[in-house]
Amino acid sequence: MPATAVFPSVVITVRVLKVFWRLQLRCPRVGVQAFVHTLCDIHGVSPRGYLATQFSVAFDVYLAILAAVDKRVQTALGRDTPNWRLKNACPSCMYKLEGEVEIPLPFLATIDGNNSLKRFWRREKVVDVDGNIAPGASRERLDTRVPAGDYYLSREEVDKWSKEGLKDLMRDFEPGDEEEGSVGDEGAGCSERWQNMKEDSTARAYGMYDKTGIFPALCRHGFVLVIVDMVKSGELAKYGFAVTAHLICALGKLGLGYDIGCKFAQMVRLHPALAKLAADNDFKALVGAFHGHAHNHRCQLCNLTTYVPGVGLEDLEGCEKFFSKSNALAATTRYATVFHRQQTITSYLKHADTADAYQGLCTAVLLRETMLSMGVESRSVFETWLEKEKVFLATLSKEPAHETLEMEYYQKLVNLQDLEERVGIITKVGLPILPANTDATYAAAASQTRRIETQRRHAIEARDKTLAVVADLELQLSIARRWENDGDDWIRVAKMVKNRRYQRAIDALEGLVVARMFELSKVNMSDTGYKLRKHIAKALQARSKGVKAALERYNEAATAMTPPCTQLSWEQIINYAFLADFDLLRDGREDIRGEPWAQPAGRLAMDQHFKLLRADEEIARLNLEIPRLVTHMVDEDAFLIYQERRLVHEGNPALAHQVGVYRMERGRFNALHMERLMKLSKEPGFTASLTPGVSFNKERRYVGCTSNIFVNLPSFLNAARTCRAAG
Repeated sequence: MPATAVFPSVVITVRVLKVFWRLQLRCPRVGVQAFVHTLCDIHGVSPRGYLATQFSVAFDVYLAILAAVDKRVQTALGRDTPNWRLKNACPSCMYKLEGEVEIPLPFLATIDGNNSLKRFWRREKVVDVDGNIAPGASRERLDTRVPAGDYYLSREEVDKWSKEGLKDLMRDFEPGDEEEGSVGDEGAGCSERWQNMKEDSTARAYGMYDKTGIFPALCRHGFVLVIVDMVKSGELAKYGFAVTAHLICALGKLGLGYDIGCKFAQMVRLHPALAKLAADNDFKALVGAFHGHAHNHRCQLCNLTTYVPGVGLEDLEGCEKFFSKSNALAATTRYATVFHRQQTITSYLKHADTADAYQGLCTAVLLRETMLSMGVESRSVFETWLEKEKVFLATLSKEPAHETLEMEYYQKLVNLQDLEERVGIITKVGLPILPANTDATYAAAASQTRRIETQRRHAIEARDKTLAVVADLELQLSIARRWENDGDDWIRVAKMVKNRRYQRAIDALEGLVVARMFELSKVNMSDTGYKLRKHIAKALQARSKGVKAALERYNEAATAMTPPCTQLSWEQIINYAFLADFDLLRDGREDIRGEPWAQPAGRLAMDQHFKLLRADEEIARLNLEIPRLVTHMVDEDAFLIYQERRLVHEGNPALAHQVGVYRMERGRFNALHMERLMKLSKEPGFTASLTPGVSFNKERRYVGCTSNIFVNLPSFLNAARTCRAAG
């Protein structure tokens, strides 16, 4: 492969380029410079800067040839139509068969933003008169090349969903009929916890980096569906809108996991262009299992995967697993050009789909004992408990209107008493007698008289206004006689006001403690990167200060209670290990400590019940996905063999060879899949079928064309084991 187009003086063998390509796909941290220096060490020559440039040029040409060959193969196979890859990305999710049973949420995906794959923005350095250096005009090299593949959504497509592009977008989508009042409040109270980072360092980063990260969408098996670049911004709503609309238009019904799923669902319902599209396709936004613990408990009951029918055992945290691997690309893409960055990411995504995602396709007794000990006759009781818990948490989110009016009336009476005392004091003091001796003394006394008169007038006006409010509240509450300080109603509502302050203090403390608890567990979790650990540690430092402040407010409110409530210390707070220690088992407007769903045993039984429900749904989903995978392997192998023979017959053996290479790229994992499925089928309780079905997809159907691999499954497995043993 030459390094220059005309009069090349250096050439690089294709084998070396192929080795580097495969090595970089498996270990993205290896860059061109490190690999070239390794070649220099092997050949015993001194490294030169131009060698890396020459190697990079030859490598670009090599990848361009591979992309051109792949495009010709896809054209020959009839797979060059728009969104073909997206609609056929995952065999288990998308290769539907005839006669399948309909399940809720037929397609599950997950989206999230990641700021590891930033790209440095090359700009001129401007020095002012004081010697300070500031970024100037861009000095990026003009490169109009576009990487092959359709993983990326264009920047123009994403910008249509920004506030500025909304008018143009409305021409393509009809506005929804949803009104603001139709939006559910299942996420109320936790959406404000999820905000884009607004630190000074993040704001400065937007001036340092051109691309500030990626925003991908993955199916539940880890196949990358689509990806967009975040440009000079944080995780804006337009990225989620663009990806969601693209997936719904291409795939239809969609269940989407997102760390801010509760808030994102409300934004989708209110979006004038996306609301109707989402409603027509039964779009459902959910919260992933890991991020759900940072949402309030009421939101978890509505949006967490454990409690949503149809999700199964899927945790909807595929993006976090993907980022743990893709973060290694940062070392080679941080200072790359726009083209080389996207080319590296696209190559990695294609390899990850083929070599990782495709390769990875393949307690009831305890619950019964707990039910007997608690006297629960049927598992349907747990559904009733869940609804009671939701109702209770809904009452906590908003105080009853009657209680709110009574507390406001009590507070106005307290204010009225204070104002009457103030008016009385000023009236009792009276106005000073004006002396008649000197002008200076007379002027001072007159000024004091005016000041006292003004204070009395203001006090009387404030008293009259408060008295009018008190009278209005008495009409609303139907109070015939004004409350006295020693009256039963006065004492009852005064206690209620103290309880409200105490309840709000403990709510704030609870949210901070729960968030800290799960952040601590993440810090010590394996495979957590250094930058993420550092970011979590920094957040924990700020969180600790907030916890201490909330703890002080709680202790003050607890002391004011009659009788005083238990004080909490910092040592007690940091030793909390379970949510039950600090969630439901507490005093509120109604004592729920006797409710069965608030007991530790009841909580455990409810969790087991819903996990078993999700497990049953997971089995039902797997009973669909396993035959899909088997049928896809049979149909795909037979289809590609037919295409190879057709191209040879048409006199194009070179293209036929490339089709064969394409067939073996994924086909090398089919033996492993079938071996695992055969082993799984021998387990007790296996209910899926390994018999190939009939696909809705007509492109792979050819009369008389059968796969020579899957005709005899036992002999195929024996041959596969022999091949694997021989390497």
